[in-house]
Amino acid sequence: MDNITIGITCGDINGVGLEIILKALAQKNAAQGHKTIIYGSTKVVAYHKNIITQDNVQFNSIQAPSEAQGDRINVINCWQDNVNITLGKPTDVSGHCAFQALERAVADLKAGNIDALVTAPIHKKAMQMASFPFIGHTEYITDAFEANGSLMLMVSDELRVGVVTNHLPIREVAGAITKELVLQKLKILAETLRIDFNLDKPTIAVLGLNPHAGDEGAIGKEDSAIIRPAIDQAKESGILAFGPYPADGFFGSGQFQKFDAVLAMYHDQGLVPFKTLSFGEGINYTAGLAAVRTSPDHGTAYDIAGKGEADDASFIRALFLAVDIVRNRSEYLEMHADALERRKRKALESETGEDEEVEEDIPEE
Repeated sequence: MDNITIGITCGDINGVGLEIILKALAQKNAAQGHKTIIYGSTKVVAYHKNIITQDNVQFNSIQAPSEAQGDRINVINCWQDNVNITLGKPTDVSGHCAFQALERAVADLKAGNIDALVTAPIHKKAMQMASFPFIGHTEYITDAFEANGSLMLMVSDELRVGVVTNHLPIREVAGAITKELVLQKLKILAETLRIDFNLDKPTIAVLGLNPHAGDEGAIGKEDSAIIRPAIDQAKESGILAFGPYPADGFFGSGQFQKFDAVLAMYHDQGLVPFKTLSFGEGINYTAGLAAVRTSPDHGTAYDIAGKGEADDASFIRALFLAVDIVRNRSEYLEMHADALERRKRKALESETGEDEEVEEDIPEE
């Protein structure tokens, strides 16, 4: 774990993605103890380098992750052609470039050539124009790893919020929520808190879907008929889940501080309070995958693209969280591998001891 390699996708080249990446990596401590690789284009990186004020940005063109150097910003070219950069606007070109970078980075992630991936923001309209077949990063990466499910988990120093449904129109939310889906997300959340965040017995608050969590069926049946049974079943399997709680007062009252994480039913129910409390410092983490992927909690910020005003704080935190989770997973696996080996050894010794005792009890003829 002393030589972790983190891949970074360039995101939308018309947005602030490369600006925040270069600002972050220009800081001496940003790449301390690990290597970083930008998936994009040296020409586009050079263009965005001229936007920032830092003068110590040096980058190194490489062909493969194995060539990455720890003291440089390494760049893998995902396309060779010159491309038009139209700052502040979604275009098919910006979508296509983001797609190419993501494909190459995820291929290296699956192959084990990089240890984790940090994705810079993409614009959904631009990705649609480039025929990207998914609504976002989370869905694409989940499909690429052929996972049965994943969880969008927003993380800050004070708060962790997961969502049962991701990028779904509000009119489709209620129909998408099932007992099985809520239970699946609870299991993923409990496991990631235990393995990726080193929380031995994490507690999880579950929000209701309807106002007042349904008021015992007076304002919708989903909370009592779907969400509560899922919580009960989760408890039976050892997960410390509680709720459903009415969402309106849960965050304002500070009740969230009593729990290690919160599971919301839909995107804005979880992300509006999260960004209100943690904007600029939050991280988007895709839990439930064999690989580690994080992202800053903001979008392409077209309105300030090219102005040098973008804040790199969220990106830096996403980078550090990716490194931390890689290390936490490694330590967890090592610790539990040792524990399993000790249990096997004790079992073998116990069996041997029992055999010896039996032999001693046999009377001589």
